[in-house]
Amino acid sequence: MMLNIAVHRLYSQQIEHSRIKTPSKIVAWLGAVQAQDYAGAKWSIGLRLPGSTDAGIEQAIADKIIVRTWVLRGTLHFVAAADIRWMLALMAPRVIAGNARRYKELELDARTLARSNAALAKAFPGGQQLTRTALLAILEQNGISTQGQRGVYMLQRASLDGLICQGVMQGKDPLFRLLDDSFPKIKTLERGEALAELAKRYFTSRGPATLPDFVWWSGLLAADARAGLEAVKSQLVQETMNDQPYWRSRSQPTAQNSSPTAYLLPGFDEYLLGYKDRSASLDEPRYKRSTPTNGMLPPTIVIDGRVVGIWKRTFKKDAVVIAPNPFAPLTAAERQALTAAARRYGEFLGKLVKLS
Repeated sequence: MMLNIAVHRLYSQQIEHSRIKTPSKIVAWLGAVQAQDYAGAKWSIGLRLPGSTDAGIEQAIADKIIVRTWVLRGTLHFVAAADIRWMLALMAPRVIAGNARRYKELELDARTLARSNAALAKAFPGGQQLTRTALLAILEQNGISTQGQRGVYMLQRASLDGLICQGVMQGKDPLFRLLDDSFPKIKTLERGEALAELAKRYFTSRGPATLPDFVWWSGLLAADARAGLEAVKSQLVQETMNDQPYWRSRSQPTAQNSSPTAYLLPGFDEYLLGYKDRSASLDEPRYKRSTPTNGMLPPTIVIDGRVVGIWKRTFKKDAVVIAPNPFAPLTAAERQALTAAARRYGEFLGKLVKLS
């Protein structure tokens, strides 16, 4: 019997019937969690951890169990602390090479980047944490212009070079710290081992998925992604669906509930962004009609594995108001499932939730 790709992914991603108990293990299971939207990324972890809270995820970040840095595709991700060294060693050279043209446009030559790294290395006395604003000011004091996007690219480069990483937010400003101060003895992996480990994490946590999906998610060259998959094929199951070879974990998901299951996913959640081909879960034309043109991906309503709408939240004094926008009218059972999903989100935030 052919697997329902969307439903199986709910299980493999730990959204449905999660079997993992801690934030760090969820992040390690997924390999990396896209995190340019800090609050949304915390909910990406939380919705996979029944009973978890926003405060609990925040504490795991503060305790240096989870790290936020640029690692895949030049985009901010959460990764488990134990994985930070080998992931940077594997992925950073690819991102740096991809930035070459932008470095040139911003007049960030090798000498300037070395100077900015040196200035940043001296900016954290006694294990101190500093905001992005403070670090940009330090670069300016050292005669290094941060105008336009120069500052962001210098902070990203220092992160890719394994010098700094991010922790919690201070208001809207991320706090940075020296990577060596926080994780001095985290081991790395040989390149072949790292490719195999990343492939295993990906296909186990996101299967059924294809090799092009893995290439898209990781940002690896196709040849490197293929080498990683070849190294772990014996640990996976291959199935041909829609004339495509898909790879997944050997463990099967349990049977679906007879009643609908609904989830309120944040924008940029791995359930959608983890794949090049999202058609198993998403009606692209309908979704795009509801998506802003500024590149921001809105939070989605997922019922039984399919995206059926988008949603917004508004914070009031004593509550969070959730405004669902389904693509089509929901059934009574689906509305009930949506109410349960909204309640779970309110519990995560520690606030009363109201559906508008």
